[in-house]
Amino acid sequence: MEKVIIAEDEVQMTAIRAQGSGGQHVNKVSTAIHLRFDIRASSLAEEDKERLLQYHDHRISRDGVIVIKAQQFRSQTKNKEDALNRLKVLISVGTVAPKKRKVVKRPKASIQKRLANKKLRSQLKRLRKNDWNG
Repeated sequence: MEKVIIAEDEVQMTAIRAQGSGGQHVNKVSTAIHLRFDIRASSLAEEDKERLLQYHDHRISRDGVIVIKAQQFRSQTKNKEDALNRLKVLISVGTVAPKKRKVVKRPKASIQKRLANKKLRSQLKRLRKNDWNG
């Protein structure tokens, strides 16, 4: 993975209350982080933006906004780090250029071998069909 550098002003982070069990701590402290990153308004290269917009991930909305909710940790700072790391991983994976496919001509021997195997298999099945009159 390549190193991804994201400007702080391109990322919106909002502290929200975490879900799930945790007692009184969860009910009164906003430790979860809701991260939003607009792909179109970012400083990424144009081809990277296009690849990210075409990338199929449930965290990327139809408007081209990446939404990540981090609530794994009890501390807000750790959740911020987690959200940013997950954003960086998503961007680095989503912007990888697909490998060029090399067109390779199959050797004649492999084609003949495949056809011979098909012929054997069909003969075997034909023999079985005649044995069972059911």
